[in-house]
Amino acid sequence: MKKLEHTFEKGIFVSRWLLAPFFVGLIFGIIILLTTFGKELWHLVSHFSELDEMSTILGILALVDITLLANLLIIIIFSGYESFVSKIDVAEHEDRPGWMGKVGFSTLKVKLISSIVAISAIDLLRTYMQLAGGDDLSIVWAKLSIHSVFVISGLLFAIMDYLTSKSNHSH
Repeated sequence: MKKLEHTFEKGIFVSRWLLAPFFVGLIFGIIILLTTFGKELWHLVSHFSELDEMSTILGILALVDITLLANLLIIIIFSGYESFVSKIDVAEHEDRPGWMGKVGFSTLKVKLISSIVAISAIDLLRTYMQLAGGDDLSIVWAKLSIHSVFVISGLLFAIMDYLTSKSNHSH
């Protein structure tokens, strides 16, 4: 019976590798974002003389939005892979990010919600700037409400993590 239990547990342990294709898929997502970024950048550069100030700002905000999303995917890939699949063995590499290996699930949640708040804020700003005469102010209010929920959720996540870390230190 013990041998059967050991085999079963080994199978469960090895099953963590089923997550690896998800991380590969996220890498492809970054490649797709890179092509989208390139198209947006090319549009800005090739139509530079035709763009007014508002269009230029909106284009740059789109670039920032894509960049934040790509950064978020990198954090999810690195920390998710290291937390749930295997350690990434680049400890001695000179370009190794300082946060790598230090971002746990708790920190990942806070970084995730922070990135979502930042992306939401940029989208809200873009929507606000695109409104010509204030005709569609209801869209801004709807997006502002959604953004507020993200901000409040982020604050609650941060408070929960703070309280959890304090209670873990006291034990």
